[in-house]
Amino acid sequence: MKTRALIVDDEPLARERLRQLLASEADVEVIGECVDGASAIQVIREQAPDLVFLDVQMPGVDGFGVLAALPAEARPGVIFVTANDQFALRAFDVHAVDYLLKPFDKERFQTALRRGLTRVQRSQAQQLHTQINALLAEVRPADKAPRVERFAVKSSGRVLLVKIEDIDWIEAADNYVSLHVGGEEHLHRETMAAMEDLLPPDRFMRISRSTIVNLDRIKELQPMFHGEYTVILRNGTRLTLSRSYREKLGQLLGKET
Repeated sequence: MKTRALIVDDEPLARERLRQLLASEADVEVIGECVDGASAIQVIREQAPDLVFLDVQMPGVDGFGVLAALPAEARPGVIFVTANDQFALRAFDVHAVDYLLKPFDKERFQTALRRGLTRVQRSQAQQLHTQINALLAEVRPADKAPRVERFAVKSSGRVLLVKIEDIDWIEAADNYVSLHVGGEEHLHRETMAAMEDLLPPDRFMRISRSTIVNLDRIKELQPMFHGEYTVILRNGTRLTLSRSYREKLGQLLGKET
């Protein structure tokens, strides 16, 4: 199946350059071209391209405005194309696949395209996975994972009962997890995935492969480079919300505000 691409740029020469480069890509089909942001919004809504080469600076609605006008679930993979590098960081803040700075050569274009195709393939696989899970849920409702109120942990020959509301954050530790409670740490033999299922999702959230945080303990979020965020707890602990978990950001902000 070919990746369906859309070119959006108000400059004819820029559109022609992209069209020529894409013409030699056997696994890409250019479904159209747009000369401004307003028409791009309409075409994206109607034709749902997989990948969009999107100019940032256009009359009327700019590239960022195009994305803002689309619901998150309807946004395609985006490769921003512009002559001004001041938009680079902002481009990645809106989950752009890549950023082409004019003038770019064929090698740089193909690097961006490969990243775009990889993103599209992952998105399609995730969509299929979601559809299959939805179908299974209809014919066989999933068992609800049991929720717990406390964990029994061994410490110096004793068994301590740790209430979940007392946990500040949880860290992966080989075949264990480390429960951070105030100034203490308690090892508990469990996986991070199992902890996610056991803890109430409205109170605890996984922010990286190795970290789960108590939402009530979060004091501040600070943006970092490459789409990551520093999560500062009320006790001063600094954790990292990794880029691969950035979809959690909206829920974090909603919880904290």
